[in-house]
Amino acid sequence: MPPKDPINWMLSDAIDTLARAERLHQQFLNLQPLAGTREPCWEPPIDVLETEREILIFIALPGVDPNEVEAILDKGVLVVRGRRALPAELRDARILRLELPQGRFERRIALPSGRYAISRFAANGCVGLRLAKSS
Repeated sequence: MPPKDPINWMLSDAIDTLARAERLHQQFLNLQPLAGTREPCWEPPIDVLETEREILIFIALPGVDPNEVEAILDKGVLVVRGRRALPAELRDARILRLELPQGRFERRIALPSGRYAISRFAANGCVGLRLAKSS
């Protein structure tokens, strides 16, 4: 078997790496227009934990006020949506790097069947949702 051409091998490896990075980027941001709008939205990462009494959801939304996050139950799915905007102090600043997503976000989380009472809290840069189980 002849040796691999180093230029083709490096180019192929670079293209594969870029394709993987693009897939991860699209998976994280998932820039899709919201139903009924043309505005794109992104999906924040979440952790979902369940105890005997509640479901806890931690949503990575640094700088977002939990009271500004909409959380509604729709046929067994928790729909979490809102907007992450630049702080007012930064609106006139020259941006050197902007990695945290801005704009509309929405996340849909399938839940185990049941009835829940929702409360919000802030925890270490996350918006927390406490879904207390009710009988």
